[in-house]
Amino acid sequence: MKRSTQLKLKQLRVIIIAWMIMGFLISVYDFFVLETSMSLGPSGDYSFLESALRNVGAGLVGALLGGSTLVFFVNVKYQDKPYGYTIITVLVVFLFIIALISVLMGWIMVPIKTGRPINDPVSRKAFVEFMKDSSHVKATLAWSFVVGITQLLLQVNNKFGQANFWNIIRGRYNRPKEEKRIFMFLDINSSTAIAEQLGDEAYHSLLKDFFADITTPILENKGSIYQYVGDEVVIAWNYDEGKENMHCLKCFFDMKLYINQRKNRYVSRYGLVPGFKAGIHCGRVIAGEVGIIKRDITYSGDVLNTTSRILGKCGELNEELIASDDLLSEINIQKGFVTRPLGGMKLKGKNREVILNALVLTG
Repeated sequence: MKRSTQLKLKQLRVIIIAWMIMGFLISVYDFFVLETSMSLGPSGDYSFLESALRNVGAGLVGALLGGSTLVFFVNVKYQDKPYGYTIITVLVVFLFIIALISVLMGWIMVPIKTGRPINDPVSRKAFVEFMKDSSHVKATLAWSFVVGITQLLLQVNNKFGQANFWNIIRGRYNRPKEEKRIFMFLDINSSTAIAEQLGDEAYHSLLKDFFADITTPILENKGSIYQYVGDEVVIAWNYDEGKENMHCLKCFFDMKLYINQRKNRYVSRYGLVPGFKAGIHCGRVIAGEVGIIKRDITYSGDVLNTTSRILGKCGELNEELIASDDLLSEINIQKGFVTRPLGGMKLKGKNREVILNALVLTG
């Protein structure tokens, strides 16, 4: 199973659990409202258990139908749309889903209460009364709010990254901590010339398409996007996941393949296919939250500076991918990949030489 699908299933699982809990909380809220001094109290037919089962069931069915729509359709098809646009679209769609759930719950609950099949005249009359109940309006308002908040949180999660959002919520990096990470600095070849050729607006559109297209191979190789800087993107890996199955190295060539598969679209839109180069290195960094108004998780340490300098060597040495010996010495290079030693080099701002290697894909 693809990692992107695994991440979506994880999001759907969270939505299912959260919406079922919300359904139960709605039942609890209804119970206390009925017990207030401003209420005439529950009717003779009221049952908290029945109410809880009804609302939790609605949450489950809604999550399976609507949550799947959010995760697998809306946030894929409309991922480049404004946040407000997706929230409004989702709310409109969910009005129909809520209506469908109300009908489905009626078909289930009415025969249970009447003891007769749904096509029986008594059950049909009870079903009509069930659908006229004002509780459906309340449910529509409540679940529309839940859906809107869910979509907003999904968008925020995409904004921060799959892992960073939950790390910020949990406060994992509230205090700085040391971690061993792998970093790749990647930028587009001849970006200045391309920008002059296309103009600012078209160049920005190119960057948007390029960054969107390389996201899938990054996720499939267990990487995460740390930041975008102009035409440059910084990719980070958990050390063990980056080493596993050469994910941090395969990622570069998977991105090349992904862009090449879309070359006709790039040529038709921009008259060119963007090429790119990358430097990759590993080591220990300090990870921690920074900022108050715009909080984010940042990494600091010599590893990032060194990786940036390695990227600079790609243009100087006319190589597509250069990796440090510190990284390659700990990775089992698989068949089909060839390393070419470049020797020890003095990088700008560093006192000691760093041994570098070019990496190419054969066959």
